[in-house]
Amino acid sequence: MFIAGVDGYLGWPLAQHLSARGHEIAGVDAMLRRAWVAERGSVSAVPIASIGERLAAFRDASGVSLSFTHLDLRDQPKLGETLAAFAPDAVVHLAECPSAPYSMIDFEHADFVQSNNVSGTLGLLFAMREHCPDAPLVKLGTMGEYGTPDLDIPEGFFEVEFRGRRDRLPFPRQAGSWYHWSKVFDSQNVSFACRLWGLAATDVMQGIVYGSWCPPSDPRLSSRLDFDEAFGTSVNRFCCQAVIGHPITPYGSGTQSRGLLSLADSLQCLTLALEHPPAPGEYRVFNQLRDVVSIGRLAELVRDAARSLGISARIEPVDNPRAEAEAHHYNPDSNKLRELGFRPSAPIDVELRRMIGDLVPHADRVRAHADRLPPTVRWEPAAAFTASATEEP
Repeated sequence: MFIAGVDGYLGWPLAQHLSARGHEIAGVDAMLRRAWVAERGSVSAVPIASIGERLAAFRDASGVSLSFTHLDLRDQPKLGETLAAFAPDAVVHLAECPSAPYSMIDFEHADFVQSNNVSGTLGLLFAMREHCPDAPLVKLGTMGEYGTPDLDIPEGFFEVEFRGRRDRLPFPRQAGSWYHWSKVFDSQNVSFACRLWGLAATDVMQGIVYGSWCPPSDPRLSSRLDFDEAFGTSVNRFCCQAVIGHPITPYGSGTQSRGLLSLADSLQCLTLALEHPPAPGEYRVFNQLRDVVSIGRLAELVRDAARSLGISARIEPVDNPRAEAEAHHYNPDSNKLRELGFRPSAPIDVELRRMIGDLVPHADRVRAHADRLPPTVRWEPAAAFTASATEEP
């Protein structure tokens, strides 16, 4: 298994998970996630080891080595050499900038995110065509590609009738940030490569992932957990706020609905996609989520999990920096992974308590960078906002 983006929040635990299942792992990473978070003046809430220390811990824990190359996917010659040397049976693409707020800062950031993501994916596709055309690709997409249409959301494709004719077409994308549009372009490019060259690909439209990866045996095996406005997902950010005694701050009315799943469930789903590959030339789409929950309800779940651990937590909504409809229909399909055997693991309240427990020893790290929690990047000029806290007496 070849993992592009192996140093990341998902990539590092996925490498450990796949290795434990008997797969040989090679990985590449340009180490940009560390640089992006540092640029925003933040850190991972959970301390993370250097890549050298991580590789040593991987070897100590598993008894085998992870072949690692420091590599930007846009370096096509080096990428080709690396793929040719490893000759993977499957490729996982996690090596993209995953932040909507980061892409919305200004032109330079929007341009970088689209260039990094789209060109990197194109580079990987061309390298796979030349060096491992029979290896299926699992590419991480996002449910944000779909936006929030006033229709149920199928898994990638739907049947449409127009002027008496029917066809199966890609479901329209209505992305809400420059980052999400880069993922839309990626999806189209991957689909085209399958049609053009006969590559096989699974495009995983993933919901919000939450959770920690902190093996008690060795802290060097821990994965990062970001909480800043650009790279901290809503649930992880809420948990960090609760741990340091700051108000939990859902955006706007909190009625925006999102699909989500735990980190453990994400690893299970990605593994199923890898171990049950598509046919040559097939481009398939999986919506990867477990639950659909409103942002306000997520805040309540985090508050309740913190309180169950003796942490006083409260909710204080803030104005929404994003240009989005806060009340909307949201009903995505997510059957294909279940048909392959996906069985959700621990309920969300159990995962939240576990994550908060992992974060408590590192509260001072979060507290030292608490100024990175509030939103500063706005999609459009601030509008008047009035909301009362949803805190219970």
